[in-house]
Amino acid sequence: MKKILVTGSSGLIGSEAVQYFSKRGWFVYGIDNNMRADFFGPRGDTHWNLERLLESVKNFDHRSINILDRSAIMDFFKSVDVEAVIHCAGQPSHDLAKDRPFDDFEVNAVGTLNLLEAARRFRKDSPFVFMSTNKVYGDSPNCLPLKELDKRWEYADPTDYDGISETCGIDQCKHSLFGVSKAGADLMVQEYGRYFGMPTVCFRAGCMTGPNHSGVELHGFLNYLVKVIVSGGAYTIFGYMGKQVRDQIHSVDVVSACEAYIADPRPAAVYNLGGGRENSASILECVELIEEYSGKKFKHSYDPKNREGDHICYISDLRKLKKDYCGWTITRGLSDIIRELVEFEMGSAGLGVK
Repeated sequence: MKKILVTGSSGLIGSEAVQYFSKRGWFVYGIDNNMRADFFGPRGDTHWNLERLLESVKNFDHRSINILDRSAIMDFFKSVDVEAVIHCAGQPSHDLAKDRPFDDFEVNAVGTLNLLEAARRFRKDSPFVFMSTNKVYGDSPNCLPLKELDKRWEYADPTDYDGISETCGIDQCKHSLFGVSKAGADLMVQEYGRYFGMPTVCFRAGCMTGPNHSGVELHGFLNYLVKVIVSGGAYTIFGYMGKQVRDQIHSVDVVSACEAYIADPRPAAVYNLGGGRENSASILECVELIEEYSGKKFKHSYDPKNREGDHICYISDLRKLKKDYCGWTITRGLSDIIRELVEFEMGSAGLGVK
């Protein structure tokens, strides 16, 4: 039986990977010490998701290891023969990073280095998948000419229609400290691929979502937005009049991209990974769909100050990924994603679905 390691295995992408690969006959080792609860408090706690996995997933071995514990990571790789690694663990909020810069950098950059070096010493030929972020580009995407429409910002130049490609620069711009720590990890993953010839990939992800996300205000935009509207709470829009655009990708499509790479790996690969043009929407456009599916009204306040380093319009250009892995595609459209999130939240709250 093939064996795979998933770090951050109780989080959104990690838990999806645990289920996905187990169903396909892999034995899955999960590493997760629930640091989200420390970062975000009770609403960020992922223990509920771990309990769900332990009850429902076969061939799953959970280890509560901190990826900063270098000795424990080395011991794991030395003792367990894994054929692939999907590294999802990290500090995910660019807002939180400014208040806890040491934790942010150590978890994202040093933790990734610990895993890479352990993999190099003991599992050098095993594909290493790193869940990076589009925040490595900083606010460079904001330099593209934009036009303001009724409910969203849009690229003004037709040549930018497909979105941000992997050729976008990552330096001499404002990232947020989170963006910098993830960029450091991203570059290190690439370097282990180039310098040591290891099969490594950085997936520079946009807005990843799904019902197993413990979304909070500081991280997990769409999931948190659905939670707030369904519960009747108030949401704060930060800047750009709610017209800022993101492309949403369901966790199952993220994990299927990981599977495609693992089946046909190459060294130092880099791909943008998001919902693409077809799944792009502004906050205002997402609100309309959530209201439609939930029957609830959006309550909100507006703070004209945008988040530091935030993107005005970000759409992932998926052409490179689709060219190299022609069997991979988006399977969950934006409407399907939002309907699933609404149904999950309303079901959890004991409410009837519209």
